[in-house]
Amino acid sequence: MADTHRGGCYCGAVEIEVRGEPLEMGYCHCENCRRYSAAPVSAFTLWKKEDVSVTKGEEFLGRFKSSDISDRGYCTKCGGHIMVDHPSLGLTDVRLGALRKSQSKPAVHLNYEETVLPMRDGLPKLKDFPAAIGGSGETPPK
Repeated sequence: MADTHRGGCYCGAVEIEVRGEPLEMGYCHCENCRRYSAAPVSAFTLWKKEDVSVTKGEEFLGRFKSSDISDRGYCTKCGGHIMVDHPSLGLTDVRLGALRKSQSKPAVHLNYEETVLPMRDGLPKLKDFPAAIGGSGETPPK
């Protein structure tokens, strides 16, 4: 039986459930994530779309298409960020802060070429995205 993890927004109007383990966990440094989260870096967990379900408050899940590959989901009552769907990739990014009791094991920095907060944690730092999902897979110059 796969592990089930639960989470939701700040006020509790929207609840989600994810099954199994994330495909990837890390930090995104892109300008879109920074602007949307109002933070210098954003923590993500990446799941197969079919492993993510809204279990409560679907009617309060607002959507904002922020790019060709990203459809951001948030609570319309409290504004809490919950997920970012990537339909063209078949993946859903569940914001790490939206998951309760999650064991955080970040493994990578994405879009590090755009960073405004350099982090020296020994994790790989990719210029954009892994080659497996359409990125260059390259690391930015030091």
